[in-house]
Amino acid sequence: MSNILAERIEEVLRPIVGTVLAAVSVDLETKRIGKDSESVTRVDLPVIADNLSQQLKLVVGPDLASAAAQRVRELA
Repeated sequence: MSNILAERIEEVLRPIVGTVLAAVSVDLETKRIGKDSESVTRVDLPVIADNLSQQLKLVVGPDLASAAAQRVRELA
């Protein structure tokens, strides 16, 4: 993954869901918006954050999912 923004999203997620799930989440959420991890931009962050919030609720609960999504939004 060469895009610094995608790497920063992964860094936000890593302590919450682990290395593997963080990488998978970045790949999945960028594909969901029609991009790949190398082409994600700051404009995409709100949508990615919203999607992550919904998906992470199942894994870490709503409070932690919302906090992670907020940190992703703040990368903009």
